[in-house]
Amino acid sequence: MADLQKTKFDAIVIGSGISGGWAAKELCENGLKTLVLERGRMVKHIEDYPTMNMDPWDFDYRGAQNTKSTENQEKQKRFWNGALVKPESKHFFVDDLKHPYNEPKRFDWIRGYQVGGRSLVWGRQSYRLSDLDFEANLNDGHGVDWPVRYADIAPWYDKVEEFIGVSGEKLGLDHLPDGKFTPPMELNCAELELQKKIKENFNDRLLTIGRVANKTGDNVLEGRSNCQNRNRCIRGCPYGGYFSSNSSTIPAAQKTGNLTIRPDSVAYEIVYDDKLKRATGVKIRDAKTKEELFFEGKIIFCCASALASAGILMHSKSERFPNGLGNDSGELGHNIMDHQLGSGASASVDGFENKYYKGRRANGFYIPRFVNMPGSKSKKDFIRGYGYQGGANRSNWQRSVAEFNYGKDLKNELLKPGKWGIGLGGFGECLPYHDNKMSLNYDKLDEWGLPTFDLDVEFKENEIRMREDIQKEAYAMLKAAGFTNVQTYDSKDSFYPGNGIHEMGTARMGRDPKTSILNENNQIHSVPNVYVTDGAFMTSSACQNPSLTYMAFTARAANHAKDFIKRID
Repeated sequence: MADLQKTKFDAIVIGSGISGGWAAKELCENGLKTLVLERGRMVKHIEDYPTMNMDPWDFDYRGAQNTKSTENQEKQKRFWNGALVKPESKHFFVDDLKHPYNEPKRFDWIRGYQVGGRSLVWGRQSYRLSDLDFEANLNDGHGVDWPVRYADIAPWYDKVEEFIGVSGEKLGLDHLPDGKFTPPMELNCAELELQKKIKENFNDRLLTIGRVANKTGDNVLEGRSNCQNRNRCIRGCPYGGYFSSNSSTIPAAQKTGNLTIRPDSVAYEIVYDDKLKRATGVKIRDAKTKEELFFEGKIIFCCASALASAGILMHSKSERFPNGLGNDSGELGHNIMDHQLGSGASASVDGFENKYYKGRRANGFYIPRFVNMPGSKSKKDFIRGYGYQGGANRSNWQRSVAEFNYGKDLKNELLKPGKWGIGLGGFGECLPYHDNKMSLNYDKLDEWGLPTFDLDVEFKENEIRMREDIQKEAYAMLKAAGFTNVQTYDSKDSFYPGNGIHEMGTARMGRDPKTSILNENNQIHSVPNVYVTDGAFMTSSACQNPSLTYMAFTARAANHAKDFIKRID
């Protein structure tokens, strides 16, 4: 890495996660001396994955949670009964007491402050958006029109997929474009049965293996091996079997000699020069010493996460921008979206008792959107749509066997695999509502003396109606498959924004500076040397996992920046 004492750079990237890693890689490979500012600690690939090879018996209490171990993660543990803050992974999620925020309405903000950010713990599902998504706002009048279309982004999806390694199956669907895939993972026998029955009973939907950023096949990705089917991705993968900034984009950027990483750097203001009419750098506070520092940069990339980037922009006030950098439209901090999840259906699968599977596949199956499609005769009582993610497996020794509750019979029975079960969970689109917003609270400061966030966000009637249909259609597919004990579920505790961990929309792209923050190149309309390429730029949410789209837009913006910087030198 370059000299940490240097204070002037060609480019500054705020954040080192999915987007920040890609910004660093592309900027460095284009010859720009680049500083990455990360508010969290340093995490080095392999070296800083303390639980990567631990088995259940290596943890205290076999990895079970206890109240004391999560007392500082009271908000993080609301997600799926603390699934993220188990001993195997809690070190990659923030201390809620140290990093507070405020909830006029409940918002489960899941954060990972370290080099690599949430790229270390993401779900890796990687789907392209299509023109069905890019044209949705224009067609139904919600939000503003995207300033791009699929043809603008397709080459960048190609570039990203070839670098990160996305395994998947080509389907030929216009609304879920195929990508540059490595060989797909295999469905198991129960999943194949559901796939077959869906094809036999429905002409508007299909089931495929998930498209996931876990490496398969013979393609060579430097420093990375194939997925080992351990399903321990959330701990950090020593094989580099899944994509993360730490295993992929950051090493690529380091290889150029153009990268400087500064962890423990809480960025809080982008400085605007009224005479130059552009941003000149970033102010930080050292997370440990509280020392204030200023780094100069010709171009700046905001990649801190949708909410964090918006917060930095809102705090970056000047005579020209009294309401936050680039906020001429008043839309900064508004239009927050997240995917809604936690509803669907499950069933038991009879038969296949002589079938099992090998390994712990780090993936599930996917059912692409099929409701409210163009030309469809069946329209729902809501707009937009949803997809399903799910999986099938056999229960293990942890099941309760009432008939064999003691002795040799119990032991023998528990040595056998249990029944097959299968589940479908919906991922539903959220509309871009202007009144879903965040604001800065200067009455409640954090330990660095910075304002905390008030998050005033909720799902509304359209999402409620969609949620009901998610359960209905999941039930219909499992019944049509002939499965038994079919039951719908609706986890009310997950029906809060934040649970999708896909925050989007706080600095949306648009064609008109009067109604948006960013232009078609992810530049702030009125401050074009500042780019925003994390989830903040999203103009609508679609129903697909968005990280692949963040990466594609980031790569595109960084390559635009390499030419733009020549104009301001």
